[in-house]
Amino acid sequence: MSNGMRVDLSAMDEVIRKLWTLLDDMDKAGQTSRYNTEIPMDAFGNTCLFLEAGDLHAAHKTMKTDLETAIKSLHGLIDKFGSSTSKVKDKYTEQEYANKNQMGGDTGSSDGSFAK
Repeated sequence: MSNGMRVDLSAMDEVIRKLWTLLDDMDKAGQTSRYNTEIPMDAFGNTCLFLEAGDLHAAHKTMKTDLETAIKSLHGLIDKFGSSTSKVKDKYTEQEYANKNQMGGDTGSSDGSFAK
């Protein structure tokens, strides 16, 4: 009788799939923040007549950079967690396969080394 824990490999597969989906979403968010949020200086008028136009544009650039940095950090974290989870799941799968082979495989025959 085993006192060990059981690992639900299908649940780990589901976590990995969800992490990869989230990673794809983060890629899209990163692309959007990088390329679709740019406000050119001339959006405030061709001659930028009001004094705060430069400050507003600079604040936008700062916020855009901060957002891109946050998304990049989250992307790295999700990628690292997804890769680690995948490696752990692979190790459990390998161990489960090795355990089955030690016990005579899936055939159910009694001619294995433990039956003698």
